[in-house]
Amino acid sequence: MTVHPSGPVADVFEAQRDRLRAVAYRVLGSHADAEDVVQEAWMRLVRQDVSAIGNLAGWLTTVVGRISLDLLRSRQAHPETAYGQEFTDLLVTPDDEPTPDEQAALADSVGLALLVVLDSLTPSERLAFVLHDLFAVPFQDIGHILGRSADAAKMIASRARRKVRSTDRAAGPGREHREAVDAFRAAALGGDFEALLRVLDPDVKLTVDTPGGVVVTLGATAVAAGARMFSGEVAGQRPVLVDGLPGHLSWRADGTPLSAIAFTVTGGRITGIHIVVDPAKLAVLDDQPTPA
Repeated sequence: MTVHPSGPVADVFEAQRDRLRAVAYRVLGSHADAEDVVQEAWMRLVRQDVSAIGNLAGWLTTVVGRISLDLLRSRQAHPETAYGQEFTDLLVTPDDEPTPDEQAALADSVGLALLVVLDSLTPSERLAFVLHDLFAVPFQDIGHILGRSADAAKMIASRARRKVRSTDRAAGPGREHREAVDAFRAAALGGDFEALLRVLDPDVKLTVDTPGGVVVTLGATAVAAGARMFSGEVAGQRPVLVDGLPGHLSWRADGTPLSAIAFTVTGGRITGIHIVVDPAKLAVLDDQPTPA
């Protein structure tokens, strides 16, 4: 539950709330966690002597950064809670040239795709990249949050930036992405195990979002075997963007949604597959037309 404080200090905090929430969301990839972080920052603020804080906006950003970093490190220790294992906002758009009415939805999906890219970074890399590249926080302040020097923070952000650029997904899927996804789809539907192994990275990670929780499978052999079995339930498919990533929707014979699948493609091979089969999340797709 969001608490909106009152009073002079609260007015200053409220003026910063949207920015703080945006910072926390980009770092954590979860609206709920971001809201919790901002509320915790407020609780810490009320315990401080505000007159001793020279730059309140900077102080709040530092606090939000530290809380978010602690959460990221906790996720690393307990991977089942990490972002990327659950699509909190299942946004599906056609995988073709957008119409004017689709521009806003696609802009949102690109933002979600960036969060998936950021999930490949270490906690320190993610924090440094988000704070500096997205919110222009000085490296000296970032280093203070990380417990490192400004130069070290700059190096961490630079390393993160190289990783983000190497994936080249934030701008949307290109021909290489679509070719890999199409090859996977054809091989899965045709039951071609060898073709599946060719398009899958040896260390591919499959994440299935089910009503009972998240199930993770690692390795090309195991993922390929599962893909062949899963394809038997598919009555129809069509290519889409799922939260900004190339993928496809699948239907059962009765026209009900079977799954929404998103693919992460690096170097022409599939390195990550996220399948949503949870009916509660697929319910938002009930108005999607079934394929011919």
